[in-house]
Amino acid sequence: MRNLIFALLIFSFSCSNVPLTGRKQFILIPSDQILSLSADSYNQVLAENKLSSNAEYVNTVKTVGVKMAEAVEKYLKENGQESRLGEFQWTYNVIVSEEMNAWCMPGGQIAFYEGIMPVCLNEAGVAVVMGHEIAHAIAQHGNERMSQQLVIQTGGAVLSESLKNQKEQTMQLAALAFGVGSKLGVELPYSRMHESEADELGLYFMAMAGYNPEEAPIFWERMEAQGGQRMPEILSTHPDPGNRINDLKKHMPKALEYYNAK
Repeated sequence: MRNLIFALLIFSFSCSNVPLTGRKQFILIPSDQILSLSADSYNQVLAENKLSSNAEYVNTVKTVGVKMAEAVEKYLKENGQESRLGEFQWTYNVIVSEEMNAWCMPGGQIAFYEGIMPVCLNEAGVAVVMGHEIAHAIAQHGNERMSQQLVIQTGGAVLSESLKNQKEQTMQLAALAFGVGSKLGVELPYSRMHESEADELGLYFMAMAGYNPEEAPIFWERMEAQGGQRMPEILSTHPDPGNRINDLKKHMPKALEYYNAK
């Protein structure tokens, strides 16, 4: 009972709203701690992998990333969230791997794998993926997922002490919460809801950056066609491909308003 009361008190004082969707979410970990974990996790991934020497891939990712970041920051400024701008240290890298995946850390550190680039096909395709991944950061999905799991694992213990004294376990949990782990959908049960939300936000963000959002369903059709016997990692924790494409089309009128306003 004591732990339940503690959890309820935490929840009551730890709710925030996701930009654009307005969904209430449970955010517990202080921004400075989540951003420190973000940077550490990103540097660890880079140290353990080879960076791409494909100039076309690297330049395309950076070009799209800069446009997307500028559009997102403009949105935050215009909607009373200018204080959040300091959270993001936008960084773009492409990793040598056949994996069809990409991700963005809470602090704005982004990585694409070479394997997804042919499916992206062009800047618009990269923008679809980039918008989705940036949306995870803007919506604080990593913090939300990690907050949920820490409450479960600590049973109401002081979370700041858990973060400080269990560095290895915390880093492993962070990798999963930030979307850099293959067990994400199994170990973090709310991931599909977050993925659907990221699809919606990503659609708006790419439109704000001047990329036609109508390219998004087309990209996901290409991605679905890559499945065969080996499902692309980026699809493994997402809603049914047909449902997600239908959902994107439902959000398309609002996305086109942002696009046509450019």
